[in-house]
Amino acid sequence: MAKQLRDVVDDHVTRWSALWEHDPEAAPEIEGALVRMKNILRRSQRGDATAFPDAGFTLEDYQTLHVLMIQPYPTEATPAQLAEAARVTRAAMTARLERLARAELITREVEPQDRRRVIVRPTAAGRAAWERHIHAGIARDRELLSALTTAELKQLNALLRKVILSFDT
Repeated sequence: MAKQLRDVVDDHVTRWSALWEHDPEAAPEIEGALVRMKNILRRSQRGDATAFPDAGFTLEDYQTLHVLMIQPYPTEATPAQLAEAARVTRAAMTARLERLARAELITREVEPQDRRRVIVRPTAAGRAAWERHIHAGIARDRELLSALTTAELKQLNALLRKVILSFDT
């Protein structure tokens, strides 16, 4: 299957390049980079989706615990902060937090100084679930990019970071 996908991607880029070879505006290097990045991302997302076949703990549950665990404030955040970090609506985050609270993976406490403010924290079981799944995710990601050496990964990261930083200018 991997060879098949590689061939499909390369054929797409080759056909696109040939179609536009006489157009000075065409940029086969850009098309090739974007098509390849999209395919890598799709493969990563498929791997993540298959890693959570159990409806008892979903990919969304893991993603919510993940954004909670990596907050700038030691593993606590408001629902609004979590929604922003997870890039979901506040309503979606509320539903996620309800599931995690029922599963006893998080606590939600009203802040005593400001009764309007709710603080979300992981429980010991929530931390354990996150750790179990983060290590499996690291292994999937490592396998996904195993064709690259450490030096090549550093170079790729530097180049992608340069592109991301250009978005703010």
